[in-house]
Amino acid sequence: MSVLTWLNRPWLHFVALGLVLFLLQRWAFPPPVPVIGPLSEARKEALDQQWLATTRQPPTEEQRLRMQEAELERDVLFQRAMELELYRHDSVIYQRLLRNMRFLGLDQGQDDEALYREALDMGLHLGDEVIKRRMIQVMEQLLLLAHPPAAVDDAALATAYEERREALRQPTRYTLQHLYYPREKVAEIAPTLERLRNEGIAPSQALSFSAPFLPGYRFAGQSPDQLARQFGAAFVMNLERLQPQPGQWVGPVQSSFGQHLVWVEAIEPARDAELAEVRQRLQRDLESEARNAALASAVAQLRSEYEVRL
Repeated sequence: MSVLTWLNRPWLHFVALGLVLFLLQRWAFPPPVPVIGPLSEARKEALDQQWLATTRQPPTEEQRLRMQEAELERDVLFQRAMELELYRHDSVIYQRLLRNMRFLGLDQGQDDEALYREALDMGLHLGDEVIKRRMIQVMEQLLLLAHPPAAVDDAALATAYEERREALRQPTRYTLQHLYYPREKVAEIAPTLERLRNEGIAPSQALSFSAPFLPGYRFAGQSPDQLARQFGAAFVMNLERLQPQPGQWVGPVQSSFGQHLVWVEAIEPARDAELAEVRQRLQRDLESEARNAALASAVAQLRSEYEVRL
């Protein structure tokens, strides 16, 4: 049988025409993609309330849109996790569902596996925020396995060190002791300071002149930020305004708690950090940034497979 005779068979024409029509239909009418969103008004309001509770002020419109976009991305991740049925393969979710069933009093003596299957049949995994967070977390891990972050090598560390030299600069550090005077003892400050300077009393012996101060009396190698956490930002500002020098008493220095006489034991001036000092910190920062970038790229690629409605 010749090739021409084979090609002239009607059934072959029918199959070829059907295949062409099928491909044209898929091209002209692609299957609909899953739709994510829009967020309900209740969820938008919940996001606004979370922002308000954290920042003590309402979000701007730009901040509100960013929050809603982030929430929709979480929904995309959750949707894909549901499609992959990740809830069937995670021990954390398994134990959570068992606890939920028992908490609801639905444990009728079944074994764990039967109770777990009943929880899935009831859809308890769909409305549990803890399970949702867990599924999103697992989905992120899977995305990172498929799209691993760029490795951080010595060249990247050196480049980041030069670019961030100012941010990595080591701050001034103070070693100091202080005497604390609450409002009712402020009148004692001037005579005490005069006595300390005239009699050369050692700081450790001067503690008897001070009121109790819960955080302590001696602070070694403290940056301005660390001192601010102990005394408040006003203390640091007032201390720096006095331009203290090692080996002298200065004050009174106002803080959030009262006033202080401060013995300056030592001052380490601000300086550029050595790469060896900040290597681990830089390594962590760059690895975190690479992970975030890889995850953002993977999520954007995943998001393109859905119709996301804001």
